[in-house]
Amino acid sequence: MNITVCIKQVPDTETRIKLNADSTWIDTTGIKWIVSSYDEFAIEEALRLRDKNPGSTVTVLSAGPLRVVDAIRNALAMGADNGIHIELPESADNNMAAKALAGALKKEAKVDVVFTGKEAIDDGAAQTSQLIAEYLDFPHVTVVLGAEYGPESIKCRREVEGGAIEVVEAQYPVLIAAQKGLNEPRYASLPNIMKAKKKEVKVLKMADVGVSESDQKIRIKSLQLPPPKQAGKKIAGDAATQAQELVRLLHEEAKVV
Repeated sequence: MNITVCIKQVPDTETRIKLNADSTWIDTTGIKWIVSSYDEFAIEEALRLRDKNPGSTVTVLSAGPLRVVDAIRNALAMGADNGIHIELPESADNNMAAKALAGALKKEAKVDVVFTGKEAIDDGAAQTSQLIAEYLDFPHVTVVLGAEYGPESIKCRREVEGGAIEVVEAQYPVLIAAQKGLNEPRYASLPNIMKAKKKEVKVLKMADVGVSESDQKIRIKSLQLPPPKQAGKKIAGDAATQAQELVRLLHEEAKVV
């Protein structure tokens, strides 16, 4: 099987986000970048599927500026076989990224399964997976918590509203978007990290994958950070006094009751 994983590099969740000088994007200076956490489930699932099917390969793709090569090498250190970097501008939106990733996949000899995370943890848009599938004309299943791989189709358990589980079966080739709980991602060993540094990562330009500036549909004019959180109030006294004062504050200051 030819298995691919599309990943995104995002700021570490502990990073303190600042805006650039004209407030059109974040200031990327000093940011620690990581692989989006849902994409780690996608990588792990791809590796497990490969190991159950001798002769299979896992190729990892990521679109963005030069720094995303580090994310690809993280996936290679986890055990992926090949890496492809598609050069896109920092400002690329979901549509441009999806079209670029699909364009790269079309250049591969054959693709049986594409894995992604259900969403990226930086923008939370949850659009790229579905857009990739549409550009490839693949069936797709999102928010996947479990999968059974047959010779011609895959049966997925996916999360729906209200805590219910939906079972969906799709024919290969197919795109699967992973949810937390699908598996437990492995840690990269030190020897594999060293090997990953020496592996070649194929580089593709925008023209190579059929993408141009016109494929960017969303352009950000201005960003604003959320206002600082107000300090909390501590109410003194016994339980009865605290309850009375809380009701007063909710009525007179917060005006919610």
